[in-house]
Amino acid sequence: MKAPMKEGSNREKQKPGQNRSMCPVFGRCGGCQLLGMSYEEQLAWKKEELKKLLKGLCPVEGILGMKDPFHYRNKVHAVFDRDRKGNIISGIYQESTHKVVHVEQCLIEDEKADEIIGTVRGLLKSFKIRVYDEDTQFGLMRHVLVRRAFATGEIMVVLVTASPVFPSKNNFVKALREAHPEITTVVQNINGRGTSMVLGDKEHVLYGKGYIEDVLCGCRFRISSKSFYQVNPVQTEVLYGKAMEYAGLTGTETVVDAYCGIGTIGLIAAGNAGRVIGVELNPDAVRDAIHNAKLNQMKNARFYCNDAGRFLTEMAASGDKVDVVLMDPPRSGSTEEFMRAVAKTGAGKVIYISCNPETLARDLKFMKRLGYRAVKGVGVDMFGMTKHCEVCVKLERGR
Repeated sequence: MKAPMKEGSNREKQKPGQNRSMCPVFGRCGGCQLLGMSYEEQLAWKKEELKKLLKGLCPVEGILGMKDPFHYRNKVHAVFDRDRKGNIISGIYQESTHKVVHVEQCLIEDEKADEIIGTVRGLLKSFKIRVYDEDTQFGLMRHVLVRRAFATGEIMVVLVTASPVFPSKNNFVKALREAHPEITTVVQNINGRGTSMVLGDKEHVLYGKGYIEDVLCGCRFRISSKSFYQVNPVQTEVLYGKAMEYAGLTGTETVVDAYCGIGTIGLIAAGNAGRVIGVELNPDAVRDAIHNAKLNQMKNARFYCNDAGRFLTEMAASGDKVDVVLMDPPRSGSTEEFMRAVAKTGAGKVIYISCNPETLARDLKFMKRLGYRAVKGVGVDMFGMTKHCEVCVKLERGR
């Protein structure tokens, strides 16, 4: 959704004393496009935008907002650089650039994560560790990623280095843990590629078990450095609760969780379904999903590493029955091939979770051509202060 105002717009129209005065980098980082609005105004704007985008495609029930729209991000990533004086800075790239905006405290990031990143920044100076320079491709420390489990309090710190050689790494980790004893695991991820990708393929566990665990909707999940896990756990429970309400499971259905990741929504559904089949292309995510099924003693859930569209096509060809399809595609939306495969299964219900209402609108038009009608939808505000909004839509197959 397009933000209603950009930096440089007529500021006289905004009320004084609102959120943006709380952020020293507002307008430079590009992250919180709606910071100039009160939270109530943000929700009203998102609701109207949803209604416009989905007009004639899906009735919108409303938007479910947060009780506290600040410090909700349980996954925080920072990139390192140096300022003009040579001081180590950390933060995020300025929008559409590779210029780092120094951020010490962010209104939407977990406060403990920001503290840990500040400590890492100080330790880099103390241990005389060079930060990575994208232009020269020299230096060691590229990024730091902090993930905090909301329910368990477990914290993972991922130190992303350009080389596997990490001088004084044991002492570095010891100093970090002494400053933050709440850290439960530290991982070194090696990214030697000359690209802007954050994580590399190889990693070593420097402390702890190499992953954290969190509880969501009564299920326990293992989260590794590369796992996709929603960044706002409180609102994720709201979102998945609405998805389960729309699915209306009775305990007998065959449910396919497409784009299943580490199995979150599929395993939440498994408690009220006959069987759940999760499909995901990322092999690391599938391994985590299989582990999570065992962790939750869900014997009626199976996970497969495959293309979801191809998998559904094969299910349909074999005559395997599918009652409900849960789909949570990336921002680019689904594909026509996948949606055709859904139609081939004859699934009576499709629950579409979208992080991009614009591609959702496109996909709903295509699903309508395939005989599926969007019965209702609801927005769930997962990302306060930003223009982004999740949407959950219930589709039913025409008779």
